[in-house]
Amino acid sequence: MVKIGKLSMAHVHARGYVQQIMDHPEAQLVAIWDEIPERGEAAAREWNVPFVADLHEFLAFEDMQAVACDATTKLHHEVIMHAIQAGKHVFTEKALTVSTADSDEIVQAVEESGIKFMISLPSRCSPEILFLKRVLDQGVIGDLTLMRARIAHSAALDRWFSGHTAWFAEAEAAGGGALFDLGCHTVDVMRWLMGTPKSVIANMNSFTGVYPDVDDNAVAVVESEGKALGILDVAWVHRAGPNPIELYGTKGFVGIRGVDGRPILMSEGLEYAGFRGDLTAKRLPDALPSPMRQWIAAIERDEPMTITVRDGRNLTELLEGIYRSARERRMVDFPLS
Repeated sequence: MVKIGKLSMAHVHARGYVQQIMDHPEAQLVAIWDEIPERGEAAAREWNVPFVADLHEFLAFEDMQAVACDATTKLHHEVIMHAIQAGKHVFTEKALTVSTADSDEIVQAVEESGIKFMISLPSRCSPEILFLKRVLDQGVIGDLTLMRARIAHSAALDRWFSGHTAWFAEAEAAGGGALFDLGCHTVDVMRWLMGTPKSVIANMNSFTGVYPDVDDNAVAVVESEGKALGILDVAWVHRAGPNPIELYGTKGFVGIRGVDGRPILMSEGLEYAGFRGDLTAKRLPDALPSPMRQWIAAIERDEPMTITVRDGRNLTELLEGIYRSARERRMVDFPLS
């Protein structure tokens, strides 16, 4: 049984991760810490576990083996480093940190400590994204020339953030707005599918002015070391329409284009898995276990994980480059200096 402490309830997904812990037959929630005591105390009462106000006392809690972090992004570096130094296995919400320098310190600490570390990037476990990755890796559409991806919802239009979630719209606490938090998953998928970035140029604004400190409408163009271009747009001003991912190669196209989310593979004369011509994928790869389940299995039985701390670091680097480009109104090269 993996005994897990909850490092903050700040993130909107925090309750979901607590529920995953509670529902897992090999996990037990044993305590909660929160940077806002009243929020942590309320959660502790709800889940019937102790609330520990002092971080160091929390990390010394009896028999606690691991922590699940949902603190504000600004605090990730501090609380995760303390957890690693206390010998705790770590699960964290994305983004890993606000800056690449802070991510690099966490990578070093994780690799030197040998703890089991997981960052929640569940898109890497979905059958649809795994299908796109397989098609690319097998060269079915040839060399990748262009990727286009959108992720958006109505957070600014509908004023989602207030009270304990107001920090999502505060640049210092969150790292950025729509692109930094909501865009994390799609930025990570772009980094995974396109490979190492060479440069980025970006523009963003607060279209609504509802959350003027951060972006609610953003676009970035990434060039990979392989010369593919990636067009990424992220918004909190999306009322309707799909969130597509499109991959174009020298031999064809594969993508998730419609609202039904089914991958489509297209190319003249294309043959794949015994089929010729355009096709809509009916049989997809099996979904991988969720990041939480992978992490618990790694702690309990030393099973391998498919998402690494370096994946989290690489996501932060691309995010930081995008925001630096928009802020400085120029193209930014990688690696960042």
